[in-house]
Amino acid sequence: MFEGLTDRLDRSFKILKGQGRITEINVAESIKEIRKALIEADVSFKIAKTFTNEVKEKALGANVLTALKPGELMTKIVHDELAELMGGEQEDIDIKGKPAVILIAGLQGSGKTTFSAKLANYLKSKHGRTPLMVAGDVYRPAAIEQLKVLGEQIGVEVYSEVDNKNPVEIAKNAIKHAKENGKNIVIVDTAGRLAVDEQMMNEITDVKSAIDPNEILFVVDAMTGQDAVNTAKAFNERLDFDGVVLTKLDGDTRGGAALTIKSVVNKPIKFVGIGEKMEAIDLFHPSRMADRILGMGDIVTLVEKAQEQYDVEEARKLQKKIAKNQFNFNDFLKQIQQIKKMGNVKDLMGMIPGVGKAIKDADIDDDAFKGIEAIIHSMTAEERENPKILNGSRRKRIARGAGTDIQEVNRLIKQFAETSKMMKMMTSGGGRKMANMMNQLKR
Repeated sequence: MFEGLTDRLDRSFKILKGQGRITEINVAESIKEIRKALIEADVSFKIAKTFTNEVKEKALGANVLTALKPGELMTKIVHDELAELMGGEQEDIDIKGKPAVILIAGLQGSGKTTFSAKLANYLKSKHGRTPLMVAGDVYRPAAIEQLKVLGEQIGVEVYSEVDNKNPVEIAKNAIKHAKENGKNIVIVDTAGRLAVDEQMMNEITDVKSAIDPNEILFVVDAMTGQDAVNTAKAFNERLDFDGVVLTKLDGDTRGGAALTIKSVVNKPIKFVGIGEKMEAIDLFHPSRMADRILGMGDIVTLVEKAQEQYDVEEARKLQKKIAKNQFNFNDFLKQIQQIKKMGNVKDLMGMIPGVGKAIKDADIDDDAFKGIEAIIHSMTAEERENPKILNGSRRKRIARGAGTDIQEVNRLIKQFAETSKMMKMMTSGGGRKMANMMNQLKR
């Protein structure tokens, strides 16, 4: 995510980290490099120039020239300005109402239908709501079926009227259905449309007028850069939407849309899509995103994701097993599965300060644990319960069953032993240290 921008900004700060004396020329050169970095990230020249003028003014006002660590001070100024450019504060979605109604709009192929399901899953799992998804795309043949498949995956009802081609009627009928069946959130998926298509724009305006939604979210593909920003502007002039959703942000190496869409349409980015899974949706935090762009990681989001998977009762059981040296491969497998639920492995590692740059060229994907899982699944129930019995012949058999060589099996067993030892150390002293640490994180 934003790799090119991160590298260019890092180079611009290094100008101020040299051994030479800091001068106005050094600062001007650094500012010039920051402007180039933004333009290469698909930020318009006008916004890039305004941004760097603000940075320069604050840098000189903050006495960067006489600072002991001018590079660090400049980084702090750029961080704060980036966060401000992207909206400053995180803004929540309005889900008040009985039911609350959310209208989803956007271009064809922007990911509206998938986002509708992700949002329903998010509101169901994080807010305890009972959503109803509405199949309002009456033009794309597979749209209704796609929404139904996604609805089954997350356990959310989908309202559709196969023979009705009037999206206004469908939306109104769906809200009536929601009231009668105890649904407190209605998410209306709509057909993709172009801002230049007057008939389609009139249609979604009619839907808006008919259902008076709490929120209108405009979904846009982050990878389309300035095209996304221009499209958002055209839609906002007609719909006056409440917030933006950037999909496919994990594939956006430049970052132009995320950086500039707020300043162009004056509407906040509320959510970002960061993968294919139904859980791959995050609230947009401008300050945290600025951290990640500048290679500082995002430890707060990482902790939040860990908390979501943290089960107090399971943790207590695990502590007891570790304290008694009973930690086994079944427990190890559970830990792996919890990590996988948190999201893309490379993205998670990138949230750790200092790690993002180190692994940016590494090929780490969601299958990173596949080999480990194959080895553990090739063990018998007795072997998983009691790793001490894994002698040479058993290891050979496991390697054959997992389709790997014995060196990989030996490596995993060694890693398991080291992990067990480390966890034993963490839980020493009455087994309370890990529990205290996790309880503090949860606060």
